[in-house]
Amino acid sequence: MSHTPNRRRFLAAAGGGFGICSLAAILKKDGLLAASPGLQSTYPVRAKRVIWLFMHGGPSHVDLLDPKPMLSKYAGQPVPASFGSFMTRRKVAANPLVPEVKPFSRCGKSGLPISTLLPETGRLADELCVIRSMHGDSVNHPQSVYQMNTGSILMGRPSVGSWVTYGLGSENENMPAFVVMPDPGGGLKGGPPAWGNGFLPASYQGVTMRAGANPILNLQPTVGVDSLRQQRRLDLIASLNRSHLQQRPGDDRLEARIASYELAFRMQISAPEIVDIDRESAATQRMYGIDRPETTEFGQRCLLARRMIERGVRFVQLYSGDTNGWDAHKNVAQNHGEYCKRTDKPVAGLLMDLKQRGLLDETLVIWGGEFGRMPMSEQGTGRDHNPWGYSVWLAGAGIRGGRSYGATDEIGLRAAENKVHVNQFHATLLRLMGIDHNELVFSHNGLDERLTGPAEVDVVEGILS
Repeated sequence: MSHTPNRRRFLAAAGGGFGICSLAAILKKDGLLAASPGLQSTYPVRAKRVIWLFMHGGPSHVDLLDPKPMLSKYAGQPVPASFGSFMTRRKVAANPLVPEVKPFSRCGKSGLPISTLLPETGRLADELCVIRSMHGDSVNHPQSVYQMNTGSILMGRPSVGSWVTYGLGSENENMPAFVVMPDPGGGLKGGPPAWGNGFLPASYQGVTMRAGANPILNLQPTVGVDSLRQQRRLDLIASLNRSHLQQRPGDDRLEARIASYELAFRMQISAPEIVDIDRESAATQRMYGIDRPETTEFGQRCLLARRMIERGVRFVQLYSGDTNGWDAHKNVAQNHGEYCKRTDKPVAGLLMDLKQRGLLDETLVIWGGEFGRMPMSEQGTGRDHNPWGYSVWLAGAGIRGGRSYGATDEIGLRAAENKVHVNQFHATLLRLMGIDHNELVFSHNGLDERLTGPAEVDVVEGILS
């Protein structure tokens, strides 16, 4: 009796880490990358690489990036009837409005308002373009995490990083093109499908790494096994796997497994240097807050992100926030105070370091979560989820900083001016990388699938200028 079904189940279950590493570098080396979308840069390439700082749980825009004086004026009162009906997850629409938990300061030469909860970020206000009119389609975490990462509230579609590496490939054949660094506390709402490959070939799934002494498990060769012996072992495994593949043509998971062995072998040569942050000067480590207990962990991952994009990794996504993360239902001041303390200095250090090294001009840095938070209270001093209007910020890649784009209404409830839907945000991100989102296509089940979905989507030109 054939054991094929069991083996396939094993391969599917082994999806983490190097089980599904990027094959793009190998295809590029062999001249086969054009067999994917065959993209040429349609527009000027302003972002050669991306670092996405994902604040999991939903940071409150009205407490961090979008000041609303009307919340102080109407504090303690319900939402005025003039704002109409709206959906909340916990039916808190009648709860009283709550002003920002900390004051805002006008920062930089531009005077961009940023909460005093983010003093280090505020010092770099002139680098930031704050989009205040983001909006999505779900009040729940998993669906919104999926939408921000894949363009759809449904699980199973390719992530932005997968689409980018499918379209552009890798710049370093010895490293994955798409790397993800989850919060060490775990608990992402929606789980690894947020950085999955969906219906794209399995080789485009994000490869997970972590901070600490061993960012990549099993990176060091087995003691007593030299490189020649290891190469012979891998050659034998590859031969057996390819023989197995001949009987199962088109099994992209098996193809990715074969490629992952080859990539992992090459990474044993190049990756140890990349993940060794002890090579950085003490001054650089202080810049990221690695000398402070509260910022060490996030600072290490931010520094790793810089080291990876510096060496050809194209797309790095870094998560802040465990099971609950920035999900401040009970006490915004306490929750955001803690998470801002952990992340503010490392984020500012990353921007300063990229700028000093001449990398910021060609690197797009994104900061934001899956949605924002409501202007009224929940459970006393907390706020519920708000996908109808929230903020993210961009820096680098030629983005003009020191400004905001779009606006929510007077209380921060809904996007009101120059609205930016998540799909438009993705289209704009691709444009910055020189890609026309209409041309980044993959045929699946008889349909030409796109990151931005089947409907017509406009690039947000106002962000690009």
